[in-house]
Amino acid sequence: MAFFEKIQLDPKWDKRYSSGEFIYGKKPNDFLVSISDKLPRGRVLCLADGQGRNGVYLAERGCQVTSVDGSAVGLRKAKELAKERGVQIKTVVSNLVDYNIRQESWDAIVSIFCHLPSKWRALVHNRVVSGLQSGGTFVLEAYRPAQLELKTGGPPHADLMISLSTLREELAGLRFQHAEELERDVVEGRQHTGRGAVVQVLALKP
Repeated sequence: MAFFEKIQLDPKWDKRYSSGEFIYGKKPNDFLVSISDKLPRGRVLCLADGQGRNGVYLAERGCQVTSVDGSAVGLRKAKELAKERGVQIKTVVSNLVDYNIRQESWDAIVSIFCHLPSKWRALVHNRVVSGLQSGGTFVLEAYRPAQLELKTGGPPHADLMISLSTLREELAGLRFQHAEELERDVVEGRQHTGRGAVVQVLALKP
């Protein structure tokens, strides 16, 4: 879970993740949990997975998880969490702009509060669509620009947030099964606590 404001890896996330705590908690994202029964139990790619709470949860459910994040410190904690829970995940330290999402290779791709500048986000989402196998599933929850007024977490600039209409454009080629903009209570560690203005997507590649 990170904001990639530069193409190079951003050391501020290593610093944030270096504290003794899991700053977004150890529990998985609520939306991910709510739709988890709709996900295949195959190869799952978790984008910007930070300290691993979502990737580890999916591994517990029998998925073969690869967690990608720009912070080596965060992913070390993800490995620790996986060991604590008795599962294994593969971790890759990489900026998402540089990470090669292999075409038609993934049964599911998960993006939870992964906030990229718009020009890079569109590129990554294009790779997401091509990276899913036929029948593969994409899951996303992110803050939308209205979150700036609530001030309960998330990135500092609207360009790092996203609307549902933009997601429909960037994810052209996927069939949306759930697509909603809403406000909900987000309680995910000290970094995400309070009322949140979010967008949620569950989409299938035909």
